[in-house]
Amino acid sequence: MILHITKREQWEQAKQAGIYRGDTLDTEGFIHCSTLQQIVRTANKFFQNQKGLVLLCIEPDRVQAEIKYEGVDNDLFPHIYGALNIDAVTQVLDFEPGENGKFQIPDAIAP
Repeated sequence: MILHITKREQWEQAKQAGIYRGDTLDTEGFIHCSTLQQIVRTANKFFQNQKGLVLLCIEPDRVQAEIKYEGVDNDLFPHIYGALNIDAVTQVLDFEPGENGKFQIPDAIAP
């Protein structure tokens, strides 16, 4: 499983369109994702105190676009090089920060 953070409204629009492009596909050429081990660090670095977010749980074997694991900050992050077919998303979880503005792994996917 790989994970992607997005705004709830963006996911709702993607469901209507049948495809998800995210914020970075058009500007950077890929959709940023994280592994379970990386997601909290990613969320706290880029989304601290943001509300209205969801966490997309993605089954890599169902993704039609190419997934490349690329080095960022001495770690390999999964990047989806193309639009994400929404049937690859197996679960959508509310992803809200705690009172301190920081994120934790949701219980539904905690190891």
